[in-house]
Amino acid sequence: MDDEALLRYSRQIMLPEVDAAGQQALADASVLIVGAGGLGSPAALYLGAAGVGRMLIADADHVELSNLQRQIAHGTPDLGRPKVESAADAVRRLNPTVEVTPLPQRLEGDALDEAVAGVDLVLDGSDNFATRFAVNAACVRQRRPLVSAAVIRWEVQVAVFRGDRGGGPCYRCLFPDTEDRRETCSETGVAAPLPGVAGSLQALEALKLVTGAGEPLQGRLLIMDALSMRVRILHVPADPECPVCNGRR
Repeated sequence: MDDEALLRYSRQIMLPEVDAAGQQALADASVLIVGAGGLGSPAALYLGAAGVGRMLIADADHVELSNLQRQIAHGTPDLGRPKVESAADAVRRLNPTVEVTPLPQRLEGDALDEAVAGVDLVLDGSDNFATRFAVNAACVRQRRPLVSAAVIRWEVQVAVFRGDRGGGPCYRCLFPDTEDRRETCSETGVAAPLPGVAGSLQALEALKLVTGAGEPLQGRLLIMDALSMRVRILHVPADPECPVCNGRR
């Protein structure tokens, strides 16, 4: 790292769990962020700020006025733009050393597997079970860690699934039902800061996975009720009947 990089990341390098070696690991790392909305926006910004070297951002949607209440990578001048372009520009403004590749499409099939195989880890910020199941299955096939999050009303959920290691659950072990019965933010609403909390936690878990710092939320589900400000962490067992991972990797 040159002097500018040392200064930019100095507060992070000071952490003994990161140090210069961890910062270099971040610079060498590549991340796929699925969704450039409420979760993907803060995750992309904080991973860019932290110094992740390469980032792919996938989303097929365009910026709408109702997005701006919580999707902080976009602004009023971005209305009508592809979300991935707006988010990529926001990351580049924050840290021009990050290589950002916008993917203005809904990743599925071979394209999804190719994108997952080409990165070190995946952050899922999508808003429907069909995409979440597809991303999880691709991470299991390609043996890539998955950092998953969801928000609704006043609740945050975050978990880590290690497709790159033997044992442990996958996302399908946690949600075995393939029918998408979960309500969406467009139907029930969501408090503006909550996606920022969840996306920031995703970025933090990704940073830990890359640097080896601390204990990631592997096999654990963090649930935060923002109205009461109570946090629970639940153990997520592997499901031996899971059709995706069979309870093992």
